Amino acid sequence: MKVLVTGAAGYIGSVVVRQLLEKGHEVVGLDSLKWGGDALFDVMLNPKFTFIHGDLRDSDKISSWVNDIDSIIHLAAIVGDPACSKYADEANAVNWDASINLFNAAENAGVKRFVFASTCSNYGKMADSDSFVVETSELNPVSLYAELKVKFERYLLEERADSNMCSTALRFSTVYGFSPRIRFDLTVNEFTREAVLGKHLEVWGPQFWRPYCHVEDLSRSALLVLESDEAKVKSNVFGVGSTEENYQKGQIVKEIAKIVPNVDYAFVDKTEDPRDYRVNFDKIKNELGFTITKTVPDGIREIYKMVESGVLQDTYGQKYRNI
Repeated sequence: MKVLVTGAAGYIGSVVVRQLLEKGHEVVGLDSLKWGGDALFDVMLNPKFTFIHGDLRDSDKISSWVNDIDSIIHLAAIVGDPACSKYADEANAVNWDASINLFNAAENAGVKRFVFASTCSNYGKMADSDSFVVETSELNPVSLYAELKVKFERYLLEERADSNMCSTALRFSTVYGFSPRIRFDLTVNEFTREAVLGKHLEVWGPQFWRPYCHVEDLSRSALLVLESDEAKVKSNVFGVGSTEENYQKGQIVKEIAKIVPNVDYAFVDKTEDPRDYRVNFDKIKNELGFTITKTVPDGIREIYKMVESGVLQDTYGQKYRNI
């Protein structure tokens, strides 16, 4: 299978590329290299990997990029609430306009599968903090990032449900763990870095819930969709994670304290955060057989080892965050 991965040099994309190559697929990686290309250095000489330095907003070139492609894993985006808020015009251009152009070009080129990386942030805030949301729950996006994800989900799964191309949306949990393009603006990674470096952790809104999933497992879910029967995944949406891996922010800090010595932290009450949700992931488990291989403590140990080793000289550098 020949797979186009957009956002190939990114936090998730660089892992997806490696997993596809390990399974013997031919991979075309597309990335604007906004955060550099270091994450792809070791795969550039793989004979089954081709890299395209391009921006999805360059609509004149999209048709050539999707030519002779069997499947697309669409990860390229302005990612996260802060980045989309700060760069709203760019977020609309990339996360909506360019995504529509990519879908249409892929459909015209006869691409068979289209996997879209969405987010559990689409749920916003649960009405009942003691309950769990599922794929059929009401979506309540409270940021431009989530609004654009919801908008494109609906385009794929409702407006274009009759397309000959098999499209699937994956609502990713909050990601963490080691990746060739490591990020420290993600809750687990950031909190662990601060703890390892002996910083005081001030945790705002420790009571708020999120589901968490390791970057390797999120990546595996995209490959799983490509390998699944079309009848199971066409015009369908799946949350990606494990029901057991829902954590409050305060619980994340306590997990870190079990692994990193002498963690200095304090909780600060906050009620303004509009995002608060726990997710049940039975659908992807029961219908596609997806299970996770790593948990939050595993990710904490990975980041602990990396930061403590000193191999990363400036963990606060711009290239380790999206804003």
